[in-house]
Amino acid sequence: MTWLPVAVDAEIGTSPVAVVAAGVPLVLLRPFAGAQPVAFADRCPHRLVPLSAATLTGGRLRCAYHGWEFDAAGACVELPSQQGSVPPRANLPAGPPLRIENGTIYADITGVSPDPGELLTNEDPALRHAWHPVALAAEVPCEVTLLGQVYHVGDEVRPRPYGVQERWGLIWIAPEPPRTELFTDPDADDAAYVGAWLPPARTPASAGVVADNFLDVAHFPFVHAKTFGAAEERLVPSYEVTLEPDGCRSVQEQWFDNPEDPAVATGQRPLRQRRRATYVHRAPFQLLLRLEELDAGAVKTILFFAQPETRDSTRIYTKMLLHGIGGVADPGPAAVASEVAFEEAVLAEDLELQHKMRLPGLPLVLRDELHVRADLLGVTLRRTLADFVGRK
Repeated sequence: MTWLPVAVDAEIGTSPVAVVAAGVPLVLLRPFAGAQPVAFADRCPHRLVPLSAATLTGGRLRCAYHGWEFDAAGACVELPSQQGSVPPRANLPAGPPLRIENGTIYADITGVSPDPGELLTNEDPALRHAWHPVALAAEVPCEVTLLGQVYHVGDEVRPRPYGVQERWGLIWIAPEPPRTELFTDPDADDAAYVGAWLPPARTPASAGVVADNFLDVAHFPFVHAKTFGAAEERLVPSYEVTLEPDGCRSVQEQWFDNPEDPAVATGQRPLRQRRRATYVHRAPFQLLLRLEELDAGAVKTILFFAQPETRDSTRIYTKMLLHGIGGVADPGPAAVASEVAFEEAVLAEDLELQHKMRLPGLPLVLRDELHVRADLLGVTLRRTLADFVGRK
């Protein structure tokens, strides 16, 4: 055994603590006050989110992303998105043995598996063969970074890429001949609905991780508890995904609370209502979510695009297309501003979690993560991106 000092014993309590031993990330904690410390690899087996970002309640470690819970031995005892038995691979691999000597905790990391190394990062050369957003049209002229390269965007783009175009109020660049085109789904609605851009945001997560987060349907109750997630069902019903060229589509019917519907206040409609959620993805990072309120008639479409700037920086563009919000066909400035502010708050919750993530890219080898039924969209995303980057 090779014992490495990892922490001061007195500094480890019931809050998870991230430590690194010889380059191996670990999480240390005491399951209960006064208990002996335990350690595990600092990643949830599901989406590899650091367990040092988890919370500890009743001796259970709950992952911040999807609420998976693990006991002091590392056994997964709660998997909220589905019913039935927990897959054996959901359990945490045995952590390193620990010993305490002279107030210092030592760990032997022999046999602790390293993080996966095959990741789609923002530096993958295959991403040069795609259209990427680089700026709002209103931001031009400007200097932008795409895939580690700086471009000057004005009347012309320098250095000159393969292609430049404007769509939906965004400037798009294809550094090399693109393998996919921009999708056309939102074009008709863009002309008919009231549109508004959120201020562009930036995250240290890779564009692949950002796309996966957008398509994920199981994290709402945990990441978005302060905005809309508290009313969301933890159990994710089965849904289907339809493959399309260089992407996919999923249409799901859901129940949700709709306090903004004026007919709820008058008693004409119940608070709990139906909606149809349509997710669309086109490789590499074009995304759309259309939310149709089947009882109230309102429609909210969210266009979501990611710009891979550098290995540790992604810029996010979000446009909202609104119809029938608050019972008004074309919502006014106040209603639009309210919707934008709410969506900014939702995005901020995702960004807060992404700042805690450690891996510089999205795993495309399916065995490197544990996928469950609720992850069908994420699995399809990984397969689509694997096909995209592997195409010659």
